[in-house]
Amino acid sequence: MSKILVYLEPNNNSLKRVSYELITAAHKISENVFGVLIGGNESQLQTAAEFGLKNAFAVNFDGDKNYSSTQHAEIINRLIKSEGFDTVLFSANATGLELAPRVAVKIDAGYVADCVAINNEGGKYSYSKPVYAGKAVVKTLINTENVVLSLRPNVFTAVKNPVSTVSVTNFDAGTSSAEAKVKVTSIARNEGKLDVLEADIVVSGGRAVKGPENYNLIENLAQALGGAVGASRAVVDAGWRPHAEQVGQTGKTVSPTLYVACGISGAVQHLAGMSSSKVILAINKDKEAPIFKVADYGLVGDIFEILPKLTEKIKQMKG
Repeated sequence: MSKILVYLEPNNNSLKRVSYELITAAHKISENVFGVLIGGNESQLQTAAEFGLKNAFAVNFDGDKNYSSTQHAEIINRLIKSEGFDTVLFSANATGLELAPRVAVKIDAGYVADCVAINNEGGKYSYSKPVYAGKAVVKTLINTENVVLSLRPNVFTAVKNPVSTVSVTNFDAGTSSAEAKVKVTSIARNEGKLDVLEADIVVSGGRAVKGPENYNLIENLAQALGGAVGASRAVVDAGWRPHAEQVGQTGKTVSPTLYVACGISGAVQHLAGMSSSKVILAINKDKEAPIFKVADYGLVGDIFEILPKLTEKIKQMKG
C-alpha cells in the first residue's frame, strides 16, 4: 500500500480548500495518508479531521519563517526520506507548481503536473492531464518507485469523512536559512477578493465590456453569485483588469462549478483556461461565437441589457 504525503497550505484559521481536495484524492489511492503543514499551527491541522485525515506532521525549522521554495522543498525531501513516503500530492496552484518539480528531482520521482483524474486500472494507477491547450487528455503511467503529482484545483471535490482528531507529530527538519536561496519577502493581496483559481464561481468579462468603467457589471454579478471576477486576455492587455484575474492559456486555468463568460468570443487560448469548468454559461450577442460550442447554457444578447437584469434577479432569489 502506498504511503502518501499531502502538502497542506494554511489559510487564516484553517487550511486552503485545495488541501481538503488533496486529502480526498489521496484516499482514492491509499488509506495510509499523512499531511504536512509548514509554518502553520495545530488548530489549522485539526480542521482536516472533517475530511478524514488521521495523521499529520507539523514542521519546525530554523531561520526566516517566510516562504522559501528551496527551503520548503528540502524540508519535504527530508520528511519523505525519514518517514518512507512514496507518493506526494500538491495542488497545481502557484505554490504547488513551484514546489512539486523541486521535490520530484530531489527524490528521483516521476512527476505529473496539473492532474485532473487518478485512474485505478486493475490496481495499477494512471494519471490524466490536459494537453494541447485542453484539446486532448493523456493518461500517464509512472514506472518509478516514487510519484509526485500536482492536482488541478476544483477538480477533485473535497468529501467530508470525519474522524475524531488528527494525530499531529512535530518534525524537526534540521534546515537553516542556508537552504532559503529563494524566498518571498512580501505579498501584495487583493484583500476581500476571491482568487479565480480556487473559486467555485467565476464571472469573466471580455472585450465587449468596452472599457474599465463598465466592469462593475461583471463585479456586481460576481458579488451577487458569491464568485470571483475573471477577465480575458484582451481585457488584461488593454489594462482594464490586473493579470491576476486573467483566465486562459497565458493566464490561470480554472475549474469552477460555474463559469460565466460575458462578452467573450471563445478563442482557443481562453477555452484552454476554462473548458474544464463543470457548468459554463455564455452571454454574447453574436450567436455564432465559438464560446457557445462549449457552453452548457447560452444567452444571445447584449451584456449591457442582460447583466443588470440577471444580477437583480439573483439578488431577489437570494432574498
